[in-house]
Amino acid sequence: MGLFNDILNKLGFGKKSPQTPTPSANVTFAPDETPAPASPAEPAAPAMETVDVVAKLEAMATGHPEALNWKTSIVDLLKLLGLDSSLSARKELATELGCPADKMADSAQMNMWLHKTVLQKLADNGGNVPDELL
Repeated sequence: MGLFNDILNKLGFGKKSPQTPTPSANVTFAPDETPAPASPAEPAAPAMETVDVVAKLEAMATGHPEALNWKTSIVDLLKLLGLDSSLSARKELATELGCPADKMADSAQMNMWLHKTVLQKLADNGGNVPDELL
């Protein structure tokens, strides 16, 4: 399991939304009714719950002993989630997410790229992330 999956898990991604029960297959029809033919559709995938990323992170920040600027700092974002924020962990995360080599050579550029990419990937995975953070 990669570091990005740890981020997803800490924010509650991947939890399935409650589904409405499917009707029973034991449906009876009146003598003059004909059931409609079943369509060979694929079974529907369970709906994933949308995660309000900002609300979750702000709630975490309220209870955190340090004042963290998670909206602009990847180090603070990782600290807030209780994950390793060391340079080696950030390099590992950047590699996992496909950071360009030229940015990997400069930790400041890598950090900026990484912060933006993590938030974008959270949005891509169903997270509600405002445009100003992307």
